[in-house]
Amino acid sequence: MDAAKAKEEAAGLRQELLYHNKKYYTEDAPEIEDYEYDRLYRRLEELEEEFPELITPDSPTQKVGAKGMNLFTPVAHTVPLESLQDSFSEEEIADFDRRVRSVVQNPIYIVEPKFDGLSVALEYRNGVYERGSTRGDGLVGEDVTENIRTIRSVPQKLKESPDFLEVRGEVYMAHSVFEELCAQLELNQEKPFKNPRNAAAGSLRQKDPRIAAKRKLDLFIFNVQQIQGTELSYHDEALEYLKKLGFPVTPFYRKCETLEQVLQAVREIGEMRGSLEYSIDGAVIKVNSFSQRQALGSTSKFPKWAQAFKYPPEEKPTKLLNIEINVGRTGVLTPTGLFEPVTLAGTTVSRATLHNQDFITEKDIRIGDTVILRKAGDIIPEVVSVVSHESDSKPYQIPQICPSCGSPAVRDDNEAATRCTNTECPAQLLRHLIHFTSRDAMDMDGLGPAVLEQLVKNQLISSPADLYFLSMEKVRELERMGEKSAQNMEAAIKRSKQNDLYRLIYALGIPHVGLKAAKLLAGHFHSMVRILEAAEEELAAIEGFGPIMAKSVRAYFDLEGTAHLLSRLQEAGVNMAAQNAVEDLRLAGKTFVLTGTLPTLTRQEAGELVERFGGKTSSSVSKKTSYVIAGEEAGSKLVKAQQLNVPVLSEAEFLAMLEESVTEE
Repeated sequence: MDAAKAKEEAAGLRQELLYHNKKYYTEDAPEIEDYEYDRLYRRLEELEEEFPELITPDSPTQKVGAKGMNLFTPVAHTVPLESLQDSFSEEEIADFDRRVRSVVQNPIYIVEPKFDGLSVALEYRNGVYERGSTRGDGLVGEDVTENIRTIRSVPQKLKESPDFLEVRGEVYMAHSVFEELCAQLELNQEKPFKNPRNAAAGSLRQKDPRIAAKRKLDLFIFNVQQIQGTELSYHDEALEYLKKLGFPVTPFYRKCETLEQVLQAVREIGEMRGSLEYSIDGAVIKVNSFSQRQALGSTSKFPKWAQAFKYPPEEKPTKLLNIEINVGRTGVLTPTGLFEPVTLAGTTVSRATLHNQDFITEKDIRIGDTVILRKAGDIIPEVVSVVSHESDSKPYQIPQICPSCGSPAVRDDNEAATRCTNTECPAQLLRHLIHFTSRDAMDMDGLGPAVLEQLVKNQLISSPADLYFLSMEKVRELERMGEKSAQNMEAAIKRSKQNDLYRLIYALGIPHVGLKAAKLLAGHFHSMVRILEAAEEELAAIEGFGPIMAKSVRAYFDLEGTAHLLSRLQEAGVNMAAQNAVEDLRLAGKTFVLTGTLPTLTRQEAGELVERFGGKTSSSVSKKTSYVIAGEEAGSKLVKAQQLNVPVLSEAEFLAMLEESVTEE
C-alpha cells in the first residue's frame, strides 16, 4: 500500500475508533461488538507500524479509554491504570512469551480471567475505605466514592490494615441481575441496556448513589496498585493477601511455568466462560514477579509484563425450526427463533430473538433456513446470517393478529415494532397498570409494581378499571398487606377519581401521547365526550399536536376495548372533565423552563400554574425561551440560560410576576 492510501485509511479508522470509544467509555452505549472494535484497532496499529509518520497524539492507539462525562470530580491516578496489549491467537501469546524471556530468566506467569466491566481503583488509609474512582483515560478518572460504597462486597474497613493501600478491580453486573433490570426497564417503557457491562458502567456513574445501590453491582479485585506498610513480591502472593484482607478477588487463576501451560490455562478459561454468572471477554497473562515486572517496564500505554487474549465470538450453523411470537409487557409482538440445539460459549442454545420485521426482512430469515448463530457479548444468542433457504421456503411476515388476545396488531409508521392494539390485552396488563397508577397519571400512592403484580397474580384485577371495584377484604388477605396498607390503597384509589382530565388521558397510555399532549387535549376539548367525538383533522389542528399524534388518538378511541374501559371508569365515578382550564392569558406567548428544586412548589405544580395562565412549558432551553425558573441544584439548563442571556427567575420572582400581571390588567 502506498503512503497516500495508508494515510486516508488511517484517518478513517481513527475517526471511527474515536467515535466508538466515546460510545463505549463515555456514553455506555456501544454500537459494535468488542471483537469488531478490536479488528479495527488492530488494523490501525498495523498501518501505524508500517507508516510511523501517520501516528498522531490523538490516535486511539496512543490513549487508554476515553475521557469521562464530567459528572464527577476528576481524580488523578498516582499510579496509571494501564490498558493491556491484546492478542488474538496462540502465536501472538508465544511472541509475548519470547519478548518476556529475552529480558528476564525463567518467568512464572499467572493466567486469570479478563472481566468485562468497568475498571476502578479503591483507596484505603489505615484500613478505612477512603476513595473510589473510575479508570477514565488511565491518568485521570472520575470520583465515584459513594457509588462504590453501595456495593455490598466492597469492604468498608479492612481486617488487617496497611498504612495505605490502592487496589484495582472491575465492577460488574451479574447476568441474573442484568436480566431482572432489563425486564423492569421494559416494564417502565425505558430503553434497556445492551449488555451487563453497559449496565454496570451506567449504574456506577449515576449521580444518585441510591440508584447505584438498587442495581446490585459487584466487583472483583485483581491488582495491588500501591501499598505502604507491607512488602509484596509476587502477584499470586498479592491476591492471597487481598483475599485475607476481605476483598473479593479474582475467583480463579492458574500459575504457569511454561508456554504450553499458559496456552492450556487460556483454553480452560475460554471453555468455562459460558457457564459463569458474570461476563469475561478474555484471559490475562501476567508475569508473577514484581521485580521482573520492573525490569520489563511499560510502553507509553501498555505494561510489557502482561498481555490480554481476547476470545473470538463463537459462531456455529444450525437450522431454524420455527418462529414463535411473544407479546411483551408493552404490547410489542417479538419474534423468537426456535433452532436445532447448538453449543455456544459453553451453553446449549435453542432460542434467539429475531427482534422485529425489519431484522427478519433485512437478513431474509425464513422457517427452515440454515443460519449462523453466535452469542453477542457471549450472553445473548443472535442470528448473524442466513447460509441457505429450503427450496419451498417463503419470506416470513409477523402476523397482524395478537396471539395473546386475538386483537389487531399494527406496525406504527415511526417504529420497527408491531404492537397489539388492545388496551386490555392480558400480556401487557401489568405495564398498563404501572403506568395508569404512576405519579404523573392517576397518582395512586401505595400501588407500586410489586403490589400490582400481587393483584394480577391473585386475579383480583384484569384491567385498570378493576382498581375502582377492588374488594378490600380480599386485598387484606394478600401477603405482606396489612390493615394500614390496605386503608392507604383504598384512600389513594378514591382520591384519584377526582383527578383532572389530562391525568386520565395520560394514564390511558395512548401511543405518542405524553403528559404535555394530554394537557393539550384536555385544555382544548375540556371533556372526554368531546375528545371521543373529535375528527382526526380537528385533533391535528391543535397547536403543538400534529398529524402523528392525531392519528394515534383517533385510532385509540376507535377501539372497542377503549370504549369498554372508559365506560367502566365512568361507572366507577372517575372524573371525565377538565378542571384546571386556562383562567386567563396573562402569560400568553411566554415559554418557561423549570430546573432544580423549588422551595414550596414541585416543578409539576409550577408548570401547571404556567399553563393555567396561558403560558407554555418546555424541557429544554433555547433562544425562544422566555424565562427559566430555577431552584436549588439547578444544573445544565441554568448554565445554558446564562449563556443565552435568558432571564432566570426564582420561585418568589415567578409568583410575583403572576401577581404583577393581575395588577397591570
